[in-house]
Amino acid sequence: MSDGPIPESAIVTVLRPFVRATRPILRALRESDPFGLRGRAPSGSASDSAERSARDTVLDALASVEVPGTSAWAGMDVAARERWWIRRVGRFTTAVAAIPGLGGALARSLPVSSVVGAAGQGMLLVAVAGERGVSEEDELVALLAWVLFRRRVTLQGPSAAEDAAARRSAEEIEGDLRAADRRPGAAKVAGAVWRLGRALLAVEDELDKRPHGRFYHEAIGLLPVVGVVGKYFGEWSGLKRAAKEAQRWLDEHGHRVGPAGRAG
Repeated sequence: MSDGPIPESAIVTVLRPFVRATRPILRALRESDPFGLRGRAPSGSASDSAERSARDTVLDALASVEVPGTSAWAGMDVAARERWWIRRVGRFTTAVAAIPGLGGALARSLPVSSVVGAAGQGMLLVAVAGERGVSEEDELVALLAWVLFRRRVTLQGPSAAEDAAARRSAEEIEGDLRAADRRPGAAKVAGAVWRLGRALLAVEDELDKRPHGRFYHEAIGLLPVVGVVGKYFGEWSGLKRAAKEAQRWLDEHGHRVGPAGRAG
């Protein structure tokens, strides 16, 4: 625990490589099929559902999420794309936490809900901003600083030393995703998500400020056995609240969605 508020410079130092590393992860989630979902048939009927593995149950749920083709995606308005990203990021990060082994050694050493929840919210903010045409790094850092940490930051680009440090940190987070493979498997993408969460632990004292679920989600989360259900729905609720706060921030900063559903 820190002795006082974490300085703005520390927040920015963490968020700059986070933003850079998020981009290849989002590209993988958008363009790749890490779980082999395209063309996936349900693994069993309701009659034998009790015998199906937890992995199959999660993957069947993921398979129900629309994976847009080029023409379908082009025809979607900004609001529809933002909703797609909420489902895509939310379902994927839930799977990362739910399927044993996806997180590797990191999953055994880090708090699941805190790390995956924070990383998922950060990825979603970058994705939502991207659908409104926002890609400038400093603006994305300012967005994440406000929604995740309730900090208002004004930036004018990194110094040469800061840029080099951010590049090294981002490359470490990206890991195998930096390779030429444009369709990485689930383990590679999940590992990068865990490393995103680990990067945020540098400002762990500030993570409680990020959007969370409702009070009753927290209450259920304290109960034995069913607590995992409360934590799941709490993180899902927090993810949607983070998206709404990002949309408000973007509106206030001139990135509104026009009447035709296009960013303007």
